[in-house]
Amino acid sequence: MMLGYISYFILIPMVYIAFATLILGLMYKFYVIFKAPVPAGTGAIFPKKGSKVLGLLYDAMIFPMAYNKQKFFWFIIMVFHIAFFFLFLGHLELVYEFKFIQIIPHKVFLGGGVVGIILIITTLYFLFRRFGTPYREISIPEDFVILLVLFFCILFGSILHLAERYSDWGAVLRVDVNDYRQWLQSMILLKPELSYKITELSHYTILVLHVLFANIFLMMFPFSKMVHSVLTFLAHYRKRK
Repeated sequence: MMLGYISYFILIPMVYIAFATLILGLMYKFYVIFKAPVPAGTGAIFPKKGSKVLGLLYDAMIFPMAYNKQKFFWFIIMVFHIAFFFLFLGHLELVYEFKFIQIIPHKVFLGGGVVGIILIITTLYFLFRRFGTPYREISIPEDFVILLVLFFCILFGSILHLAERYSDWGAVLRVDVNDYRQWLQSMILLKPELSYKITELSHYTILVLHVLFANIFLMMFPFSKMVHSVLTFLAHYRKRK
């Protein structure tokens, strides 16, 4: 009975808490930035070349500085972000049937499990990279914790997907995508409803663990170094202002 209450808390109230923390945390970050004194001088890089908009997109999405310094690290960054983008699209499909994502017909999730495996490998790379010099000296405990949280979130999500798609137990583990949509759409409409088709299947514990680590990640994100992914456009805009 207690485990039932805990799992319910993780899948419904904690999700709201996580997103509220994420949104309020990001708002606070932006508030601090815009209230900070304007530094003297300019943050622009000279000579200024080309379009500001195209240059901003190039700097923020292609990571030329990383490419110039460490090409292998740049490759890992690019692979991680591309895979994360496809993961985001896959989760969008769990919320609603977006036709533009189904331009190439496929089962949810995109990639047939490859996306999750790529994210597991690249996240482990980011984690173990921090144990080496000089990154260990500039890392704080939270840097390791959030990467571990992200790793377990992706790991449990991948277990769900791979077991359903490839295991002999797939028919037992399978949950219709519409059942997930019903749950997630009810959350968005603030009328949470968790179907017994989800709670009574054998994969339920893995789902709860996946959502638990996702919630923790969302709550940690605004206060971690990973928030640079949200602020990167602002930073590069200042460089090209």
